[in-house]
Amino acid sequence: MNSEQLTKSLTLRHLRIIAALAEFGLVAKVADALNVTQPSVSKQISELERLVETPIVTRYRNRLHLTPVGRRLADHARQVLAQIDRAAFDLNAMAQGVTGAVSVGVVSSVAPILLPRTIALMKRSAPEASISVTEGHFVSLFPLLESGAFDVLIARVWHPQELPGIEQKALFQEQVVVVAGHEHPLAGATTLEWSEAREWPWLLPLANSVARRAVEALFAEFGFAPPVNLIASASLPLSIGVMRELPALGLFPQSLARVHASRGELVILPLDTHGLLSEVRCFWRTGQSDTNSSFGLFMQCLDQALST
Repeated sequence: MNSEQLTKSLTLRHLRIIAALAEFGLVAKVADALNVTQPSVSKQISELERLVETPIVTRYRNRLHLTPVGRRLADHARQVLAQIDRAAFDLNAMAQGVTGAVSVGVVSSVAPILLPRTIALMKRSAPEASISVTEGHFVSLFPLLESGAFDVLIARVWHPQELPGIEQKALFQEQVVVVAGHEHPLAGATTLEWSEAREWPWLLPLANSVARRAVEALFAEFGFAPPVNLIASASLPLSIGVMRELPALGLFPQSLARVHASRGELVILPLDTHGLLSEVRCFWRTGQSDTNSSFGLFMQCLDQALST
């Protein structure tokens, strides 16, 4: 393969074609997604194969499967296209000259996962924009959203429902897992029953919160009353500290649990939580985007954070 020729001849159209092929696998779907003709897609594939001097797809029935070279090329294509999208986003945000403020309410189990990246994106694009963040649980934060104290609320949901005067959208899905300190007697268990786990102290969400009601429903689903030996807290750092000192169990978002497990602080226990509070949504008042440019930029940054 002539690297110099590839560098000179590879185009954004080629990159979009190979990235779409990796996603859809069908020429017809690629053509629809990119709003081009099927012969155009086939032509771009042939050009790519000529440039890299090796097949990038194999054909089986009516589907295209990427070869190892094709998969690697698709990985690079996605990275380049994401960077181009990021550049366009930055330039557009700077051109808007946003200088206002946005206030965010967020549940503690979501804040460290989603907000650092979102805030960094917004501050790089609009340094003079002000962002304030308040952590809590949905029941306490939602009235503040309704009253206008917050511009947006981000929370884990249980049984999503329509809310008058409020718009909402799903952001992502993430499993909640049961964790313990690495010295907990159950830390080495390869199989575990809920009946056994229930007998230990538990760190649970605050009383009357949506998360607490969901956890209580989960125990009921397995045929048990909620644990009576419990500590109620919305603080994940406090939970980690307590689990260092006490053989307690708690509930953590899977991504954070894995981070702390890699540090030797927590162990993820083999218990099925049946999709407990796995959906994260954001909520805002109807018409909010028409009156607050900072809110609009924050929502764009939120989408960008989720896509990178």
